[in-house]
Amino acid sequence: MEHIKIYHAHRLLAAPHHPEIIIEGPVAPGHLRELTMHPKLDAFRRPKEQLEALIEIAELPEGRIILARDGSTIVGYVTFHYPDEIERWSQGNMPDLIELGAIEVADDYRSLGLGKKLIKLAFEEDQMENVITFTTEYYWHWDLENSKLSVWEYRQMMEKLMKSVDMVWFATDDPEICSHPANCLMVRIGKNVPLASVEQFDRVRFQQRFMY
Repeated sequence: MEHIKIYHAHRLLAAPHHPEIIIEGPVAPGHLRELTMHPKLDAFRRPKEQLEALIEIAELPEGRIILARDGSTIVGYVTFHYPDEIERWSQGNMPDLIELGAIEVADDYRSLGLGKKLIKLAFEEDQMENVITFTTEYYWHWDLENSKLSVWEYRQMMEKLMKSVDMVWFATDDPEICSHPANCLMVRIGKNVPLASVEQFDRVRFQQRFMY
């Protein structure tokens, strides 16, 4: 399986207190080691530990880190990697199934549209057309308190974000996703993905068997 990684970088001229933001990726582990995490990037773990996790992902053959930085400070990131082996999505042993695992933007930078820009950069130059990209959205991971959004408003925001790169809602019988109506599975099937992989992914999505 060839994991195509084509580096891109864009400069975003933002507000006066954020004169220039660099959006770049997929970034190399060595580059990440030269940077620091914004102290507010703590949704999943403490910033220093999160940076170590990003470096580990960047070292993986399939791993991709797309980041936004203000100087040498990471203020936002998106991760792509194989699904965790304890999750249902790894059960098909699919080399062309990639998870959009996490997206996080520091509070002070959330008005700049960085989430959309980060995700769109990841798909530039057709580098994700040979894989199925998916993300699982769970309402308990959402920052409802700081965003001041309801569960359904946040769900709508996340769907709009994922649709910006042609990810669409897919049905599944996964128990965690089915445990709350706001949870969802979003998927993008690259144009070069073989039909056999699409069929295998369908078998992973639906595993319940009913006897009549």
